[in-house]
Amino acid sequence: MSLRQKLLLMFSLTVVVAVAAVGWTVSVRVRRVFDRLDQEQTAALVAQFRREFQHRAGDVASELDRIAATDRLTRIALDLTQGGDPAPYLTEAASLAQEYRLDFLEIVGPNGAIVSSAQWPARFGYKEPDIAAAGRPPFLKQEDLPDGSSQTGLFAVRSVPAAMSSIYIVGGARLDHSFLADLPAPAGTQVYLYRNASNAFDDRNLAGADGDVPEASKYQPLIDAARTTAKDASGVVFLTPKRSDSVNVTAIPLKAEDGSVMAVLLVANSRRGMVEVQNHIRAITYSVAGAGILLAIAASLWIAAKVSRPIEQLARAAGEVAQGRWDTQVEISTHDEVGALGGSFNRMTSELVEQRERLVQSERVAAWRELARRLAHELKNPLFPLQLTVENMERARRLPPAEFNEVFVESTQTLKAEIANMKTIIGRFSDFSKMPRPQEAKIDARDVIQRAITLYEPGLKDRERPIHLRTEMGEEPLTISADSELLHRALSNLILNAIDAMPEGGTLSVSAHRKDGIVRIRVSDTGKGLTPEECGRLFTPYYTTKEYGTGLGLAIVQSVVADHRGTISVESGSGNGASFVIDLPAANEASA
Repeated sequence: MSLRQKLLLMFSLTVVVAVAAVGWTVSVRVRRVFDRLDQEQTAALVAQFRREFQHRAGDVASELDRIAATDRLTRIALDLTQGGDPAPYLTEAASLAQEYRLDFLEIVGPNGAIVSSAQWPARFGYKEPDIAAAGRPPFLKQEDLPDGSSQTGLFAVRSVPAAMSSIYIVGGARLDHSFLADLPAPAGTQVYLYRNASNAFDDRNLAGADGDVPEASKYQPLIDAARTTAKDASGVVFLTPKRSDSVNVTAIPLKAEDGSVMAVLLVANSRRGMVEVQNHIRAITYSVAGAGILLAIAASLWIAAKVSRPIEQLARAAGEVAQGRWDTQVEISTHDEVGALGGSFNRMTSELVEQRERLVQSERVAAWRELARRLAHELKNPLFPLQLTVENMERARRLPPAEFNEVFVESTQTLKAEIANMKTIIGRFSDFSKMPRPQEAKIDARDVIQRAITLYEPGLKDRERPIHLRTEMGEEPLTISADSELLHRALSNLILNAIDAMPEGGTLSVSAHRKDGIVRIRVSDTGKGLTPEECGRLFTPYYTTKEYGTGLGLAIVQSVVADHRGTISVESGSGNGASFVIDLPAANEASA
């Protein structure tokens, strides 16, 4: 990703995040304000409901007190307490209920049996347990009706004393949609009442001021929560898939004297206003974000012209320097800090060319000096036995012919052996000093590895302590751009080192696979391993851990790998063997 694209992305993200944060904050504050208003409206309606409830309870109690004070009830009480026949009074409750505008009314005799019932005349003679609440405040109660249904009502009980005992009147008014109609609900607020007439939810028991409630089943979770816990429950109810049709609902349980829930009052506040405000805020947010992104694009283009384009030119120039074009220069079109940076870059490349030439010359001189020193050191060892041998042959000339011949044969063998040793040393130094440049071609690394393994595999089994060979290469070609002879030479060197590291036998492992555009070749042994210090110096020319050798083998391997734009590393621990890992770029990713 270019600097210009990063700037555009950064500016755009900054604008979007800032606008989104403001929009989200405002939206949350709006929701909280509406929630607070809903709570205030709900609290006001609940307070109004309780006042209306108390008012209706007072009306019921007042009507019953008026009925109990009439001469008509006094005469009935005197007759019934003196053992009179209750049959003439069978329809008396219905007449009184109509006259005093009560929905429910029952006259109960001194023995607790119903004498007359306005709502269910057939209950004549049934026991009425509610007379125990005589004189107490009004209470909620479910009243059964002849058709098998029930109604929730607000009831009161009054006694009518007579000479010897008392009779009772139990009366009440329905708690239904007509009761809700008296509540002054504000616009956007609905009040519903659910009669808890059965254990299972029944949407027919939910009524509003206008009668039936649309989508009544949507309120079931809140109603069930209020019925089950006998505590207030609140939540959002989505009446349709549109958010604007949702409502904030508070369910308030209405309890009887024993704590059981007789009904549930629902206060539903429409969320349409809040949703419309939030949608308006969202639309403004999108508009501001879009305008901000356009400004970000304009700002990024301006910055690109002033800053990013010169920096991109510097980056390309630095890449050319990294590829070896040391004399690369950049064009300076400004006189600000970026222009000063370009000028510094041009001066740096000019100095690099000069320093590089001096460094190359110095390295060449140092390399040849070190090579000469090392060669002199290596040749000094075989020269001493050569000198002794020649001196022995000079002294042997004065010996008898038979003894001279014996010394001559031994001396010539020694001379031949030391001369061969000198040739080997000179050959190794010659190889290192004239390493050829790779003649690259597209090859399969598996073929080179297999050729090196085939060369040494027969000798592994014939050893006194055999070495087991284990190879791991997939069927997929491992194509690389390389010089097969140089790579074969490097792998042969690593395999020989691994064999030398296992004089007591062991396992030689060779594996190769491709991953992420890299062909990785691993040669491992199970020898005694290397110390961390040895691992750090292993590829240094003339450094060796063996009793013999020049210390140039691994240096040659590293040179071959580096010429192929690869890397070599060693993994080892004392007593755990050693693994040499070569990473070479795959053919499709290697530069020509």
